[in-house]
Amino acid sequence: QVQLVESGGGLVQPGGSLRLSCAASGSIFSLGTMAWYRQAPGKQRELVASIIGTGITTNYADSVKGRFTISRDNTKNTVYLQMNSLTPEDPAVYYCHAFPASIWGQGTQVPVSS
Repeated sequence: QVQLVESGGGLVQPGGSLRLSCAASGSIFSLGTMAWYRQAPGKQRELVASIIGTGITTNYADSVKGRFTISRDNTKNTVYLQMNSLTPEDPAVYYCHAFPASIWGQGTQVPVSS
């Protein structure tokens, strides 16, 4: 089974930017739609953004529209999440997810900056 490994999380100031990466151990094109979810402490996991296999169509949660951009490089088997204009509501553990195989990564933390 393909494994997903997220990276790129870290402390960031409000208004700052961060780019998350999700590297797959196999072909992500064959996995089809990929997505980023996030889960903050005490909250349910929520869908942040998704992208279909060809990368042509993307969807975003209202809370991140205009600030986050999901993309994929099928030649590198990697999905990205560019996060700009970060707000205090964005810190969470961010997870990569593959449909329809329902594969999850282990998550990467985007903590609250002090």
